[in-house]
Amino acid sequence: MLALNERRAPVSTTITDPAIIKDLVARLRRIEGQARGIQRMLEEGRSCEDIVTQLSALRNAVEKVATHVILENLEACILSGQPDIDPKDAVREAKRLMLRL
Repeated sequence: MLALNERRAPVSTTITDPAIIKDLVARLRRIEGQARGIQRMLEEGRSCEDIVTQLSALRNAVEKVATHVILENLEACILSGQPDIDPKDAVREAKRLMLRL
């Protein structure tokens, strides 16, 4: 049995569904706006609590995007039907990536 940090073969795909890409890009643009808002808060001298609250929201948004990317990769690997991709390896890779968050 392989450890979570070991890989037999690459089990990564590219996100190709235009609707998914559009959704992820929209999420990243919102995150970008949140980051700019936090910069303004710092420049305006807003309270530490307000800034940390917004930073927490930003972190959560980034984690959601990362989770979506990992799950899309997992689904694509498992459903691809490619003989060189073992579903167990795809799940193992998803676990490894999730632990990096």
